[in-house]
Amino acid sequence: MGAEEAGVRLGERWRDILSLHARTVCEIDRVLHPHGLGASDFEVLDLLVSASPGPSGHCRVQDLVGRLHLSQSALSRLIARLEKDGLVRRSVCAEDRRGVWVALTGRGRDLHTEVLPLQRAVLARMLDG
Repeated sequence: MGAEEAGVRLGERWRDILSLHARTVCEIDRVLHPHGLGASDFEVLDLLVSASPGPSGHCRVQDLVGRLHLSQSALSRLIARLEKDGLVRRSVCAEDRRGVWVALTGRGRDLHTEVLPLQRAVLARMLDG
């Protein structure tokens, strides 16, 4: 196999990954829509559950930026919307006034628990197939 053919195959594999990602996100959006969530909303809730397992746990917004495929400003807008919906709460970091903490509310934790099986079923269907 020549370098050019290898490059073509690599490009095709990359486009396959992007296509699978797009189809998966669309399907997650579809199944979560009746619950008032989209795929990115769920990702924030899911990361907060794993980052802050206790009822009063929290995570710095800056730590979420590297884990999500959103810009800092897009993530801030998403968190503001989740806060407006009562799913998360924000607070200023006492150690660094530039930092912002975000934590799940009880309602956010309950909604995550409710929709987690839906999201995981989509992942299983799309990624194991």
